[in-house]
Amino acid sequence: MRALTVVPHHAGSAAVVDVDEPDPGPNDLLVDGLALGVCGTDREIVAGEYGWPPPGRERLILGHESLGRVRVAPQDSGFAEGDLVVGVVRRPDPVPCPACARGEFDMCRNGRYTERGIKEIDGFASERWMVEAAYAVKLDAGLERVGMLMEPTSIVAKAWDHIDHIGNRAYFRPERALITGGGTIGLLAALLASQRGLEVHVLDRTEHGPKPDLVRDLGATYHTSDVETIAGEALPDIIVEATGAHQLVFDVMQHNAPAAVVCLTGVTPAGRQVTVDAGQLNRDIVLENDVVFGSVNANLRHYELAAQALASADPAWLEQLITRRVPLARFDEALDSRPEDVKVVLELQG
Repeated sequence: MRALTVVPHHAGSAAVVDVDEPDPGPNDLLVDGLALGVCGTDREIVAGEYGWPPPGRERLILGHESLGRVRVAPQDSGFAEGDLVVGVVRRPDPVPCPACARGEFDMCRNGRYTERGIKEIDGFASERWMVEAAYAVKLDAGLERVGMLMEPTSIVAKAWDHIDHIGNRAYFRPERALITGGGTIGLLAALLASQRGLEVHVLDRTEHGPKPDLVRDLGATYHTSDVETIAGEALPDIIVEATGAHQLVFDVMQHNAPAAVVCLTGVTPAGRQVTVDAGQLNRDIVLENDVVFGSVNANLRHYELAAQALASADPAWLEQLITRRVPLARFDEALDSRPEDVKVVLELQG
C-alpha cells in the first residue's frame, strides 16, 4: 500500500512509497484511511526540524490528523465495520509517570511518551492503518467530509477544559472571549467559545479570504487592529492565543479583564526578542489574579469532548475550514502553505 513517509531530520526526504500492509493484533482496528489534515508540525518534520522514526527504522509514516473507516474491528470493542474513526495521537510513556498512569498522557512528566506520525510511531498518512481500540474515537457518520478536524479540535477542547478548571478556582462567569489568530486552531477555539454562549472576538491580520466570513458566520466579531484596541472596546475575560507571535503573546497578558484566564496555544520560534515592561506585566498579573498557562496536545477525554463539539457544529461551516483537498500523490502541494489556506487535507484513497 502507499504511504507518505519521511526520514526525520533530513529535509527533502518526504516521499510516497510502498510499505507493508498493517498487521493488527487482537485489540486493534484495521482502518481504511480516508483523509489526513496537514498542519505546521508536518511541515516542520518534512523540513528536517525534528521527528523520530520507529525504533530500528529509517523512515517514519507521517500524519497525525487522521480520519478513517473501520474495515475490521475486534468483537466487543465498541466499534463495527463502517464506523468513522480517528486515532489518538499520543501514547503514555512506558514507565509510566504519575500523569500518564492516570490517563493524562498529554501532561507527561518525563518526556518518554510517543506520538503517531511524530515520535517513534508511524502516523496515519497511508491507505490503511491500524489503531488500538482503546485509542480510537468514533465520529458521527455525518462528519465524513470534515472528520480530520478532530485532532485540532481536541487541542482546543483541552484548552477550554483547562480554562474551565482554572476559572472555577473562584467565581467564574465569563462574558467575552478573544481569540488571537484565524487559523485552524483559532477558528475552532472561536467555535467552542460560541458554543459556550460567549461574546466572541477574533483577531487576525488577514483582510481577505475565508477567515472574516467564517468568524462572522459564528456570530462573532472579526478584527484586524490590535489587542489593546479590542480590549478598550470589549475587555476579554478569556483569551486563547493561537499565533505564537512574540509581541501578541505579551499583549494578551497585558490587556484583559481582572481575574482573566489567558491560554497560550501557539509556539513561538526560539531567538525572538521583544522589549517588555516586566515590572508592569508582573503587577498586572499578580494584582488582578490573572492566570497565564500553556496548553498542547490532548488526551482521550479531550478527543471525546471534541467529537461532541464537532457533532454539534454546522457541517457546512466546518467544511468551509477546508480550503484545499489534495490527492496523496501530490502531497508536496499540501505541504506548500498558502496565504489563503485554513486547513489543507490529503485524500488517501484513489
